[in-house]
Amino acid sequence: MKSLIALWNVLANEMASRCSTSTTKDINTVLGRTEHEGISFLTITLPTFGKDFQYCLDQGFIVPKAFSSFRKTGSCLPSFLRGFTERVFDSGTGVLLSKPDIEAIYAVRQLTLIFSKILLPCSPERERKAMSDYVQCDMEVENVEACLPDSSIDEFGRMAQLLFGDLFSELDRKIYNGEIVPKHGPGAVAERLTSNGKYQSQYWTDRLESVFHVGDFLYPNSRFIGDCYEDDGIHFHEPGSEIPCRVISVPKTLKTPRIIAIEPSSVQYVQQGILEVLMQHIHSGFLNEFIGTESQEPNQLLAQEGSRTGSLATLDLSEASDRVSLKLARTLMLNHPLSERGVLACRSERASVPGHGIISLAKFASMGSALCFPFEAMVFLTVIFLGIEQEQGHRFSKKSELLDFLGRVRVYGDDLIVPVEYVHTVVDLLEHYGAKVGLSKSFWNGKFRESCGKEYYEGHDVSIVKVRRVFPSQRQQVAEVVSLVELRNQMYQFGNWATTKWLDGKIMGVLRYFPKILPTSPALGRHSFLGYISEKEDEHLHRPLVKAHVMSSRSPRDPLDGQGALLKYFLKRGNMPTFDVEHLERAGRPRVAYIKTRWVPPF
Repeated sequence: MKSLIALWNVLANEMASRCSTSTTKDINTVLGRTEHEGISFLTITLPTFGKDFQYCLDQGFIVPKAFSSFRKTGSCLPSFLRGFTERVFDSGTGVLLSKPDIEAIYAVRQLTLIFSKILLPCSPERERKAMSDYVQCDMEVENVEACLPDSSIDEFGRMAQLLFGDLFSELDRKIYNGEIVPKHGPGAVAERLTSNGKYQSQYWTDRLESVFHVGDFLYPNSRFIGDCYEDDGIHFHEPGSEIPCRVISVPKTLKTPRIIAIEPSSVQYVQQGILEVLMQHIHSGFLNEFIGTESQEPNQLLAQEGSRTGSLATLDLSEASDRVSLKLARTLMLNHPLSERGVLACRSERASVPGHGIISLAKFASMGSALCFPFEAMVFLTVIFLGIEQEQGHRFSKKSELLDFLGRVRVYGDDLIVPVEYVHTVVDLLEHYGAKVGLSKSFWNGKFRESCGKEYYEGHDVSIVKVRRVFPSQRQQVAEVVSLVELRNQMYQFGNWATTKWLDGKIMGVLRYFPKILPTSPALGRHSFLGYISEKEDEHLHRPLVKAHVMSSRSPRDPLDGQGALLKYFLKRGNMPTFDVEHLERAGRPRVAYIKTRWVPPF
C-alpha cells in the first residue's frame, strides 16, 4: 500500500502543477485516512468521490448528498481537492462554472478513480453478499416477469420482429438445414475439463437432442457413430439430471466481485455455434449500425459527440445480464419456433450458487454464457425503440423508419446511446421491463458523457489511467510486472511525465533492462514518442535489436488423439492453419508465465 500512496502523492503534485494549485493538504488527508481506514480509502472511498463529482458535473451543481465522506468547511465544496473543484464549480453557490477548467476535471477524475478497478480479492463477507444479491436479483426478475402485462409483451414482440425478424429467420434456416457448426470456447466448463478434454466430452442432454442431433456434434462423422450411443459412452441427461451452471466470483473491485457462471461443456459448445450465426448476420446488415459486438470505438465517438452537442445521452445499466428475463428472450423469437427451441435447448435452467445450493433461473442467462451478450443487446435495443416510438406518438412499421436513427442509437452490452429528447421515456421503459439504470453512471443533462471506457466533457477527452494490480516486489510476479509496465506506458501516453519518471524508477528496481521500444515490440520496455534506440543489429536478419525482458508462457500439457483429435480438426474454421503445431499435445491458457531476458526487435 505504501507504493500506491507514493504513486498518488507524485500524481497529485503533477496534477497540481498542471492546474497551478497545491495538493499539500490533500496529500496529508490521504496519508491520514489510509492510516486509519486502510486500502479501502483508496479503492472505495476515493472512487465514490469521483463518481459524485461526475454526477454533479451532469446535474450542473453540487447536489447536497455528494461527497458525504468528506468535510465541507466554509464552502459547499469539499475541503479535499478543493484546489481543483473550485476551478469547476463556484465555491459559494456550488453551481457549475460557465467555463470549467478541463484540466481540473481530468485531475479530479484521475486522482479519485485511479484505484477504482484494482484487482484485489474481496472480503468473505462481501463475497457472500454478492452471491446473495445474485439470488435476490433472480427473484426480482421472476417478479417482474409475473407483473408484466400482456400488452407490454405484445408490444415488445412486435418491435423485436421488426428489428430481428430476418436474423431469427436466418437462424431458423441454419438449424433446419443442420448448418450450426459448434465450437469450444477458451474458458472453463462446469465439468472442469481441460481445453483438449472438451473434445472428448460425453455429456449430452435430452433437450439438446430434441433440436441438435448428437451424431452431428460429438462425432467427427457418421463412421464413428455406434449402433447405440450408450455403447459409445454418451450419457443423455433428462432436465432434472442436467449439470447446472457453476456460479463463481472473479475480482472486479474491492467493494464487490464480479459474478459469472461457468456453463457445462456441451451447452457452451452449442451456444458458440449459434453465436457465430447471430454475429455473421448482425455484421452483414443494418443491425451492425445499432449493435456493437467487436469495436467499442463507435460508442466512444458517439459519447464524444453527445458531450459536445448535448444531443446524445449515455446510459449504463447495473446487473445488466442478470436482469434480462427468460420471457423477454423468448419473446424476441416469438415467431421463430426453431430458433426458440435451439436457443432454449442450450440454456442452463439451473445454477449452483455457493451458499445457496442449486436454484432455478428466471433470468435468460448469466454472464459467462456465449449468448448472454447478444441477447441482452437485442433486448435493450428493442426497448430503446419502443421508448422512441412512444415519445413520437406513432408506431414504426418498416425498417426504413429505424434507419433515421443511425448514429443516434447504439448498444454495446450494457452501454447504451440514445437521443436526449427520448431519454426519460427510454429509462422508464427499461425499468418497466426489468432493467436497472445506474443513474449515477448515466449522463444526459450536462456536457459529461461516458461510454465503453472513455469519458468526455464538452468534446474533450478526460479519460484516465487506472491501476489494475498491486506493485511487484520481484521479477517473478509476472502479472504484476506486466501491469506496472502497462501503467507506466499509459501514463506516458497521457502526458503525465513526472509520474512516468517515478514509475520508471520503480520498474528499474525490478527489471534490469528497460529499453525504449515501440508499442508493437514483444519486449517489456518504455514507449516513447521519440522512437526506439537500437543497441545492436541482428547478424542474420540485419534488423535492430535491444536487450530486454520478455514475458514467456506455454500452454499446459493436454494430449489429444483419436476421435477427439479428428473432431477438433473438422471444427476448424477457414482454410488457413489456425492451430499451433503442438495443439494436440498442449492446449489451454498457460498456468505459469515467466519473464526471460533476450535480444528482441524494438518494434
